[in-house]
Amino acid sequence: MWLSDLRREGSFFDTWRDMDYLHREMNRLFSGERLPFAQGYPAVNVWADENEAVVTSEIPGIDPKDIEISIEGEMLLVRGSRKLDALKEGEKYHRQERDHGNFGRRIRLPFRVDHKSVEARYERGVLSITLHRLEADKPKKIQVKTE
Repeated sequence: MWLSDLRREGSFFDTWRDMDYLHREMNRLFSGERLPFAQGYPAVNVWADENEAVVTSEIPGIDPKDIEISIEGEMLLVRGSRKLDALKEGEKYHRQERDHGNFGRRIRLPFRVDHKSVEARYERGVLSITLHRLEADKPKKIQVKTE
């Protein structure tokens, strides 16, 4: 009976989602992670060839001024902050699933990059970072000599 009541109320599957969220938050709490978002936020895609790498990430609802990008060796760090939506007088949340606060993500790059040529764009909630490989790190073709 209680199972059919939960399904009818629409909270049966929400309970599992809530438990998953609680599990992730407990892991974050005990791992020493100080950032409120899950460790894998924001999710990224990385493409690379021998000359450059492109990192993309969906981080909607963020002011581009609140995004910080830095490079340390072969590590790319993307940090930012999402502000809590302002409520009008008399409003209160009925449901709040979108996280707010600070986030950060470290991504190991496939090679060292030229810091001076990094390009970052933020369009329609998608951050795109193009990282050019250091000239000294590019593969060199070596001629094989014969006697």
